Amino acid sequence: MTHPSSHSVSGESLLGKRLLMLQRTYNWILSFANHPYAIWILAAVSFAESSFFPIPPDPLYIAMLLARREKSWWLATICTVSSVVGGWLGYAIGYGLYETIGEFILQTYGLQTAFDRFQHSFNEWGFWIVALKGLTPIPYKVVTIACGVTGLDFTSFTIASIIARGFRFFLIAALFWYFGPPIKGYIEKNLTLVTLMALGALLGGFGILYALG
Repeated sequence: MTHPSSHSVSGESLLGKRLLMLQRTYNWILSFANHPYAIWILAAVSFAESSFFPIPPDPLYIAMLLARREKSWWLATICTVSSVVGGWLGYAIGYGLYETIGEFILQTYGLQTAFDRFQHSFNEWGFWIVALKGLTPIPYKVVTIACGVTGLDFTSFTIASIIARGFRFFLIAALFWYFGPPIKGYIEKNLTLVTLMALGALLGGFGILYALG
């Protein structure tokens, strides 16, 4: 008879292996910050993270913003475009390959629960849930695969992706451009709060303009 605690130990062991794998991948990605082809690697990571890769481009992106301040807006553009295009692959996986590749990706990274929750919200909010969820720490692959599964209009999906990813990457670039290295630690710890505060300020500004008009 299998003791209940054995399942717990097994689960903890699996989680530990996943965390170790992610940490090693994180360190490996970060090592490319000063590589001659760093920009191409950044684009590749940003593309892949939108559909199947576990690590977001943020660690490499931030390191490159610190090292190449004069290229901040160019780096933000690269991340935005490559992330949106990568999102098309995630959409395609959800649309036609969910039962094979899609489920495998979500289960491998332990994202099935997040996917199920997102699907439920998606049925109520559609376009806006994509635009807003893309600003949060929820892995963007969950968003793109779910959009393919639910069959969101592709044009709407692309526009929402541009809004979400563009806002996120250009916000980070702007913060580093104006505040430099001192803000690095704060952003890494409070990226969600920073993003939501900026979004709130943006929406508040539109509200004021609408009221004045």
